[in-house]
Amino acid sequence: MNEIMKIDTVQQYNDYFGMDTLHPLVTVIEGRKGKPLHFCKKLYNIYAILIKDTDCGSLKYGRSLYDYQQGAMLFLAPGQVMGSEDDGQLHQPEGWVLAFHPELLRGTPLARSIKDYTYFSYNANEALHLSTAERQTIIGCLEKIREELQSPVFDKHSRSLIVDNVKLLLDYCIRFYDRQFITRENLNSDILARFETLLDDYFRSGKPATEGLPTVQYCADKLCLSSNYLSDLLKKETGESALKHIQQKTLEMAKEQVFGTGKSVSEIAYGLGFQYPQHFSRWFKKQTGMTPNEYRVQ
Repeated sequence: MNEIMKIDTVQQYNDYFGMDTLHPLVTVIEGRKGKPLHFCKKLYNIYAILIKDTDCGSLKYGRSLYDYQQGAMLFLAPGQVMGSEDDGQLHQPEGWVLAFHPELLRGTPLARSIKDYTYFSYNANEALHLSTAERQTIIGCLEKIREELQSPVFDKHSRSLIVDNVKLLLDYCIRFYDRQFITRENLNSDILARFETLLDDYFRSGKPATEGLPTVQYCADKLCLSSNYLSDLLKKETGESALKHIQQKTLEMAKEQVFGTGKSVSEIAYGLGFQYPQHFSRWFKKQTGMTPNEYRVQ
């Protein structure tokens, strides 16, 4: 049975690849310079950004299996599990890895904004696929960090320069994901259509009365996406988050029932998944400027 390797420190990760540790909190690993490895699953308690140059089979990433193909880029935050089953053979690593401990960011602006880089919680099938030019840009950032780590003088500026280049790399990845959302327009349109159908079916089925209002996580699971990826995709395509879409669909159904049926406000509230009618009335007024009864009269 394959055990899960815990990666708690940068030192442990360097040891796994057979690389020297130049800094206890951050490392840049060029795969071809590392030692041949057995595949294994790893629990990451550090941040890791991986770029692969060759196919390496199916990875188990969170709850998803992913065929990790050439040019893919994955992002792991502390607490995530990724890896392949050991097939008994040694494999030469390829590509690049940037790994850093959360302590590297302590007291920096990036420590406060790292949660804004939502792709760290994307699923594996939502990996970033780089063009040749984009890959060169990312490798350039990695080489800048490595140069700083290899500098014979580690002074008061070194940490801030390393963190700045980490942030630069993360910001480039936001830009490249935006490009990927655009270039996969047909796929995105299909997801949007399935999302709208999912919401329609949920409300028409009567599920809100027994299961409550649909959540972003529920919709993402049904679409086989991560909640952050779904929200980011919708925001890019429509300007509105997934939560906003759900609220708009709820309001659409509420208006339809308030105006087009003889149901009481309480019946409508419970039928839409609200726990208390007064909560529904306050929410409805916030959305429309009128209470349900005022809307019905007008």
